Amino acid sequence: MTDYRQPAEWAPHDAVWIGFPSHSELWEDDLEPARREVIEFARAVHAGGHGERVILVAADETAADRARELAGESADVIVEPFGDIWLRDTAPIVVRGDAGRAVSNFDFNWWGGKYALPGDESVGARLAARLGYPIRSYGWIFEGGAIDVDGTGVAVTTEQCLLNPNRNPDLDRAAIEARLAEGLGVERLLWLGDGLANDHTDGHVDNLARFVAEGVIAIPEPAGEDDPNAAVYADARARAEAFGLTVAAIPSPGVVERDDEIIPASYMNFYIGNAAVVVPLYGAANDEAAVAAIAALFPTRNVVGFRADHILTGGGSFHCISQQLPAA
Repeated sequence: MTDYRQPAEWAPHDAVWIGFPSHSELWEDDLEPARREVIEFARAVHAGGHGERVILVAADETAADRARELAGESADVIVEPFGDIWLRDTAPIVVRGDAGRAVSNFDFNWWGGKYALPGDESVGARLAARLGYPIRSYGWIFEGGAIDVDGTGVAVTTEQCLLNPNRNPDLDRAAIEARLAEGLGVERLLWLGDGLANDHTDGHVDNLARFVAEGVIAIPEPAGEDDPNAAVYADARARAEAFGLTVAAIPSPGVVERDDEIIPASYMNFYIGNAAVVVPLYGAANDEAAVAAIAALFPTRNVVGFRADHILTGGGSFHCISQQLPAA
């Protein structure tokens, strides 16, 4: 056990890292549209200087120049080579304790060896070194999108991801709980079952269930009988209530397809900033209802929704491409 703990996302931030799409061979025709969606997200979080400092992370100087051109005064831009923009999973996690702030950095194996792109395995250590905080390195595979916390030592994850043999085959449930206690200050861990259908992360929880206050967790409601994740949502709700949490229901986008394939679209991939909560939208019938439901949970913040269709072609959304830097 350690006195360091990962703060809740709604705690004050000094800044946020946001990955900027940099590789045309990965994004193809979606490159520029995805960049513009990222910039809309960044501007909303910056909130004209009333939010938090936004640090766009580009993989090379060419992409950095484009980021500066699009972002203007709403973001600073740094260059750190990476494979892709999913900094929630590859960047380090800032924790706080009696001695101040520190950085917990974990190993990364491209979501169980699926997309091995150079730079992703080392960008966490390089970003950590930029902060100047004590660095606590842990030699096991872990991605930030696999967990969500309420700041009191309570966290949520999924069995599909953290117990997956493609991550840490030698670690059982108890061993993972012990490592999360050491690295992030987790004292009670809610294990959900599976994540969303066709999620290449093997069920990251930030697409399924998110803490919105101490002891309160938001979980989607199915959007009709054809919702591909109806059983997943029901199971998650039952486990959360049995754990003793209050569940806030958020509409689901239901069936969202691209090229005739159901994709893991989720309103739960929102980002909680100092001034704004930014919700990904997909042109689904429940877009407006989801923004309204999340707005009711954050009455002191400006809750806005932006389309994230092109970012989603890479496999994630606003939360997936960001990692906050908590204030002291």
